[in-house]
Amino acid sequence: MTAPSLAAPAPAKGASLIAPDARTRRRNASERRFRLLGLSAVGLGLLALVVLLTSVLGNGLSAFRQTWITVPVTLDAALLDKEGNRNPEEMRQVTTLGYGKLLEAALIAALAEKGIATDALSEKEVTGLLSKEAAADLRTAVLADPSLVGQTLTFRALATSRIDGYFKGRVTRESAARDANVTPAQLDLADRMAAAGLIGTQGNAGFLTRPDASELRPEAAGLGVAILGSAYMMVVVLVLSLPIGVAASIYLEELAPRNRWTDLIEINIANLAAVPSIVYGILALALFINILGLPQSAPLVGGLVLTLMTLPTIIIATRASLKAVPPSIRDAALGVGASKMQAIFHHVLPLAMPGILTGTILGLARALGESAPLLLIGMVAFVRDFPGAPPQGLLDPAAALPVQVYSWTQRADPAFVERASGAIIVLLAFLLAMNALAIILRRRFERRW
Repeated sequence: MTAPSLAAPAPAKGASLIAPDARTRRRNASERRFRLLGLSAVGLGLLALVVLLTSVLGNGLSAFRQTWITVPVTLDAALLDKEGNRNPEEMRQVTTLGYGKLLEAALIAALAEKGIATDALSEKEVTGLLSKEAAADLRTAVLADPSLVGQTLTFRALATSRIDGYFKGRVTRESAARDANVTPAQLDLADRMAAAGLIGTQGNAGFLTRPDASELRPEAAGLGVAILGSAYMMVVVLVLSLPIGVAASIYLEELAPRNRWTDLIEINIANLAAVPSIVYGILALALFINILGLPQSAPLVGGLVLTLMTLPTIIIATRASLKAVPPSIRDAALGVGASKMQAIFHHVLPLAMPGILTGTILGLARALGESAPLLLIGMVAFVRDFPGAPPQGLLDPAAALPVQVYSWTQRADPAFVERASGAIIVLLAFLLAMNALAIILRRRFERRW
């Protein structure tokens, strides 16, 4: 019986080893189509990203600039400190109405000094260029430093949102003719004031430090409370989710026996990572607020619900990092006499640290951008007061960056659209910083074997 021949089959008649046949040409064409499809998908993704960033930056960068009216204000002691004691508690009796009268008189006097005509406008229309928040800012400055009383202070007052929008190109004379909050004559006055140096657009650091403002004062709205509230929540999430998630991962990956119970736990963790975030909000509303009686709109409650949402992500990432450590590391540690716990904490865990830190930071970044669970626990409430220092501040009402974006998009004044886009830029900056930190830490602690 002859053995089967292992020689390659003879080429078909007319075939060539250099020129591709029809089957090879079809295969190469299919590969080119797939490559083109992949490049098209990448191009569409990049195009969508460019459009998104262009829209957000185009609408939001102007939120970091603000229009100010600069006038010299004489702080009349007879009005602001009748007793003459310079006692802030006594001076608090003067409301913003009194400070508003000083600002209005100062503005009219400054216009007269510069020779700017206001004949076509009433006094109310002239002073209508000043924001309602300007008097409150002046009052805050005087109460913080009572020695200013009796002096003439060069004060920067916020202009109204319509005047601010005019200098930013959002408001035109055509739109002003149909607007009940501003008139074309007021815009003409603003132009004359700008030529005289009384009004101008400058940087707006208050956008990052001021609290939220009412719908009537969009020019005064800021992210101060939202940034502080988000920071408090991220501290709570980090303190709770990192040790709990790492401990659970070490137990499940290194110590737990392989049986149906651990399989059930692993399946549930994987399922929890895919649960919509609003479900966690419903759980927090029922457990933390209705049963435990924790206050609504508190950073502690927000941190707890975000911790529940982040834990599955951290556990899955940590287990993957632990599993990526070669078994030879464990065997070598045990072979030289180390205990099971020593092998884990002295050898395996340090090698898995880059992946653990990366998973934790990415989980925190996801939690920072969540709004649905926070809406259900009441963090959409209007909050003007800054929360106190921890630990009491964790129970004070606060806002969060994504919820602040949602709140501003629901308001009618177009100026809040600018504010919302500016808040998105701040949120994206935080997310980029956290992702950059994850990359840096991964490279810093990465070890090769």
